[in-house]
Amino acid sequence: MKTQDDQGCPLNPCSGFRFSLSFPGNSAGYQKMQDYGVDQPAVLNGFQGSSIEIPFSFYFPWELAKDPQMSIAWRWKNFHGEFIYKSTLSFIHEHFKDRLILNWTQGQTSGVHRILNLKENDQAIYFSKVCLQTTEGMKCWQSIPGTKLNITHALSTTMRTPSIITSADPTAGLEDIRGQRNPSLLNLGAMVGMVVAKVVVIIPLYGWMIFLWWKKRPAE
Repeated sequence: MKTQDDQGCPLNPCSGFRFSLSFPGNSAGYQKMQDYGVDQPAVLNGFQGSSIEIPFSFYFPWELAKDPQMSIAWRWKNFHGEFIYKSTLSFIHEHFKDRLILNWTQGQTSGVHRILNLKENDQAIYFSKVCLQTTEGMKCWQSIPGTKLNITHALSTTMRTPSIITSADPTAGLEDIRGQRNPSLLNLGAMVGMVVAKVVVIIPLYGWMIFLWWKKRPAE
């Protein structure tokens, strides 16, 4: 009796998929050996500080139990990597605390994983895992290739431009190319300030003297 296929994999499938030699860009490039699997995009690119969505869908041939008890889990880094999310336990990995959202409703065969506030060390491969109760017992399987998430730094569109500052200080906002105030401008500003101060003092004094003279002049 033949117990292996032409690739040396037992007829009771090793993984649920037969790998193609090339990776064309998504899990649809894998030749199915069974009627179950999880589809995810092969690669996604995100910017640090932004959010990203990883869509997934799954399919299976079995008849669901009256209570299918569907659940979704999420691993990262490698196929047997740490779980970072489990819908049944409301578990979220500490690294992703307050940053993971699963948009999926019990009974649906597709959904979206969302990661908020992307960090540089979020760059990894992510795998969706499905478990459900069928008339033949509990069945669990997950994406084999997963989704590779690349994180890049967002480009800053803000350019530094000279600022114009309105101030009572005549030297405010006057800077040379090294960011230092021009000494000559400082001196000029100081001189102007002294002149203004003297004028402010002298004008009232002269006004008072004129008033006294007017009071003492002989009446006509």
